[in-house]
Amino acid sequence: MIIYEALKLDFVNDVRDDLLVTKLYNQYQEKIGQTSMNEIRSWNNSLMQMRNVVDDESIPDNSGIAIEFNIPYTSKRVDFIVSGKNKENQNTAVIIELKQWDKVEPVEDKDGIVKTYLGGGIRETTHPSYQAYTYAKMIEDYNKVVQDENVQLNPCAYLHNYMKGDNDPIDCNIYKFYVDKSPVFTSGEGRVLRNFISKHIKFGDNKDTLYQIDNGRLRPSKSLQDCLVSMLKGNQEFLMIDDQKLVYEKALEMGRKSYRDGKKRVLIVEGGPGTGKSVLAINLLVKMTSRDAVCAYVTKNAAPRSVYSKKLKGNFKQAVISELFKGSGNFYDAQPNTFDVILCDEAHRLNRKSGMFKNKGENQIKEIINSSKFSVFFIDEHQRIHIDDAGSVAEIKKFAHLFDAEVVQMDLKSQFRCNGSDGFLAWVDNTLQIRETANFDGFDNYEFEVVDNPTKLYEIIKEKNNINNKSRLVAGYCWDWIEDGKNNPDVNDINIGDYHASWNLGSTATWAIDQNSFDQVGCIHTSQGLEFDYVGVIVGNDIGVTNEGKVYTNWHMRAKTDASIKGLKSMEKTNKEAAAKIGDEIIKNTYRTLFTRGQKGCYIYCTDEKFANYLKSCLKRGN
Repeated sequence: MIIYEALKLDFVNDVRDDLLVTKLYNQYQEKIGQTSMNEIRSWNNSLMQMRNVVDDESIPDNSGIAIEFNIPYTSKRVDFIVSGKNKENQNTAVIIELKQWDKVEPVEDKDGIVKTYLGGGIRETTHPSYQAYTYAKMIEDYNKVVQDENVQLNPCAYLHNYMKGDNDPIDCNIYKFYVDKSPVFTSGEGRVLRNFISKHIKFGDNKDTLYQIDNGRLRPSKSLQDCLVSMLKGNQEFLMIDDQKLVYEKALEMGRKSYRDGKKRVLIVEGGPGTGKSVLAINLLVKMTSRDAVCAYVTKNAAPRSVYSKKLKGNFKQAVISELFKGSGNFYDAQPNTFDVILCDEAHRLNRKSGMFKNKGENQIKEIINSSKFSVFFIDEHQRIHIDDAGSVAEIKKFAHLFDAEVVQMDLKSQFRCNGSDGFLAWVDNTLQIRETANFDGFDNYEFEVVDNPTKLYEIIKEKNNINNKSRLVAGYCWDWIEDGKNNPDVNDINIGDYHASWNLGSTATWAIDQNSFDQVGCIHTSQGLEFDYVGVIVGNDIGVTNEGKVYTNWHMRAKTDASIKGLKSMEKTNKEAAAKIGDEIIKNTYRTLFTRGQKGCYIYCTDEKFANYLKSCLKRGN
């Protein structure tokens, strides 16, 4: 969707006659309905600068001009497009990212990230060249007409207020890949930008290219399909067996039907920890994308999205693959059936409202079903670990019926984690008193031990990690995440006697697989949805046991920085029993999830010696 489009000559006249702001505002109200005149006026400076750039005979008067093009199936918007034909008479578009920045700072340890003044403070954001490059790649990868007609897309960025100096950070070597693909022009370089545009656009096209970009059918490109398929070949991490394959084939069948007839279908897949929900979701993402379907893998939690996209990126830049992986709050304003398929992993973590202040949309389950022809929800209701978690089988069915969608429900039972030991999972549920399990079948092939001090736990897991970098330490959220040390490994958040450690750093989204991250400790929010060979769990004082053997929880012992219990204090004032029940569920589900992250073994240290002895006694009974 394009908010404003015109021939170059008309655009120049609209700016000169002071009509553009009014036209933009009216088009916004008609097409989106969510903006203010002040927001539109804030563009005035940038649009005046662009008029000065294009108001030259070297750029044909009948070239197309587009402002605010919403890239289909994303919330991303291209600021400015100039369209025409190149010297080979191919349809061509120059994609321009506009910024009013006047200063940036480089961010060394992240891909394509800078710091600049935004929203009242210095914040991290993407480099303008990175933005323009990835916008062009998204259009190339998902627009059938652009692919079939070989439409040429040429991205760049224009920072018209930015005074560039010698060795300027905007051109820092860490951004070289993106700047080479998408040059950045700064203050005083309007003529250079004009030359860039006129180099690619020799003839006008009467907005034909804009029409092709705006109306082309969505289809993943062959190069993206081939790349994804090649990444899964021979990758043992993504192999499927037994009931995974049954669900996989059923999902393909349902997706194929919805792709053909447009009728909504919903598949609910229930499965406990280690039953291969995420592996199945990734296989479906790749297969359905290879069949021309526009797909997205969705989780609320950023950690699994970042880890899986990094594992799959292959020869693609991370940003391109990352667009396949979306947060659950991206669909509140999506049009119906924008996607052919949405694969929602960790569906128990879905919220009702979206946005930073939980004030957008109505219900994330409803929004996902609305946005897709076929949706798959992978769910384990015993992994709800946040006060806002609202995903349930009943809610999914309710909204599916609202859309008159066909619903199928299936189970994943085969155990791939914990060395295939259903006995260990049963033991965990019984021991934490989440549910009673009648019998134990033992877990002799699974390493499990309760150790007496955190240093020993660290040494055991470190030795395991030295094998292949697939073991990690995690902890219950009982220690504050110190704000000043979020990116500093020398700041110790967790201090237990002689043992000192930092929570995983905020400067990386892939702590679970980074080469030098072992000394950092993960929490539930950065490890849920992921798995390791061996996991070491530090159990805090938020869980304990009475003399009578009853497991109790105390959410007041959780860290002040833990957002998962935010709101319980207010609830406790009016309904103490309800607050205690929710807090109990969150804490028990948290440790259930942490205990079951390891494929080959789990080692535990408890700050409460009495609870440690309880686990040991249960372990003797279990075996």
